[in-house]
Amino acid sequence: MTSCKSLSVRFIAVFAIAFTLVALSPANSKADGNTSGGKSTFNKSGNFLIADQFNNRVIEITPQGEIVWHFGLGPHDTSAKSILGVNDAQRVGTFTLMAGTGIPAGADPTLPNGVADNRVILVSQSGLIVWQYGKFGVTGSGPNELNAPVQSTWLPGGLVLITDQGNQRVIMVNLLHAIVWQYGTTGVSGDGPGELNDPNSAELLSTGNILIADEGNNRAIEVDLDKNIIATYTAGGTTSGVAFASRLPNGHTLLTDSNHDRAVEVNAADHIVWQYKTNLQPGSNSNPLPTRAIRLKNGNTLISDQFNHRVIVVDTSTKKILTQFWTLNKSGFNVHTARSMLNAPYDAKEIGDYNGLTPPLFFPFPFP
Repeated sequence: MTSCKSLSVRFIAVFAIAFTLVALSPANSKADGNTSGGKSTFNKSGNFLIADQFNNRVIEITPQGEIVWHFGLGPHDTSAKSILGVNDAQRVGTFTLMAGTGIPAGADPTLPNGVADNRVILVSQSGLIVWQYGKFGVTGSGPNELNAPVQSTWLPGGLVLITDQGNQRVIMVNLLHAIVWQYGTTGVSGDGPGELNDPNSAELLSTGNILIADEGNNRAIEVDLDKNIIATYTAGGTTSGVAFASRLPNGHTLLTDSNHDRAVEVNAADHIVWQYKTNLQPGSNSNPLPTRAIRLKNGNTLISDQFNHRVIVVDTSTKKILTQFWTLNKSGFNVHTARSMLNAPYDAKEIGDYNGLTPPLFFPFPFP
């Protein structure tokens, strides 16, 4: 296993390069793909990438809601050709990294026992799986095995950070499937040193530390690569079910406080400086359990409002909804448009916007 100190030095150096390349990278992919009006719109800056959880797919949509790219065949397909219970998706150059958690028992009445996926996959624009960690339908903790992976993050240098929730760990793996770093004790749920309780996300910070949403422990923690806890965030002890955490450019931390149906921003002292609740509109699910809140580079906040079956863009200052995909508290499926047709969207990101997120290094991948 690679030493933590050498990893830290490597990450800090590579991360600076990654931020530079992200800033200089073109907004549009030149690759051929789905088109709108005869003009390629795949991977266009301003589009949104959505993990459409119980529709078993990842979609890229325009700001108007038109689907311009997808992976997955829909809610009735439970084969490896789809991504089952997808919780997370990230665009890496023209590839898409996604985590297939699986469909838990009770989520779909046609699947009373649920169905496992347990893969993190990197998919080309044409839908070819070019890299995979985990085995489809296999639940485990052995070599190249996962148990409900809920998030994956492509790291500078070609490593992948995986939040392996059912195994109570966050692991860093290389492209040869070797684990090079781990936080959390495999199979042990707890809040002691080196322990996690149903972790739900992990992001690499520019310092080389890792920010983990430790959902079952109702906290986010920042750990260094020597596995020391540097800081803990709970919004002053008020969070319950922290589903996501990201570090903002101003040094604040944005938390998705799922059980309290809110996004909440805290400063370095863990004091609340901003919050937004997603269940206050008439017709809202009373407990929609939002799962991702991301502060965009334009200052707006993008929220995946899971069981309101929508993705919203909120004006952070006025707290008014600027954009909504699509109908409040109504789920469905359509192959052409996101309008009224999302089912528990778990994650959404704006193409080309890595504000507060780990930017991938756009090196030439050794893949077709």
